[in-house]
Amino acid sequence: MTKQFAIALISAALIAPAYAAPENYTMDPAHTIPSFEVNHLGFTTQRGRFDKADGKVTLDMAARKGSVELTIHTGSLDMGSASWTAHLSDEGLFNVKAYPTMSFKSDHLIFDGDNRVVAAEGSFTLIGVTKPLLVTVSGFKCGINPMNKKPLCAGDVTANIKRSEFGLTKYLGAVSDEVKIIVPVEAYKD
Repeated sequence: MTKQFAIALISAALIAPAYAAPENYTMDPAHTIPSFEVNHLGFTTQRGRFDKADGKVTLDMAARKGSVELTIHTGSLDMGSASWTAHLSDEGLFNVKAYPTMSFKSDHLIFDGDNRVVAAEGSFTLIGVTKPLLVTVSGFKCGINPMNKKPLCAGDVTANIKRSEFGLTKYLGAVSDEVKIIVPVEAYKD
């Protein structure tokens, strides 16, 4: 009996990684700070950021599946100057009073041959309009944070949208329709 039990235990240990359960991660708001870039008047690239974002990631590396939920709090917009921030927060632009959040949700992560996440297909909601969005992920890596010794997964997420598709048409022509979104994501295992 003991020999059979040992064989069963070893077999289970070898098979278990192939059937690993999904793992949940919570985004670190101190290191997940979304930003955006947009051309202004055909002269410069203006950049802004949102200082408050939160979200969850679920990864099942063995099954090559997962999900992402990211919420960006639009009231945390920071353009580097109070007047520029107030201008972009107004109705007709981010309209932060009526739409205090924007979000991205995906149940379809795309993996490469090395079992790294390279993209996600999902839906992006901005000022009450939801559209499909493909985001790319570069530098995806899971490991132990050398500072706090906690397990985390991280990567840089980018996407391009046309703001007019979401109803953000104010100053179209003077300010580019194309907007690049950049989100560095660091998420700790729950």
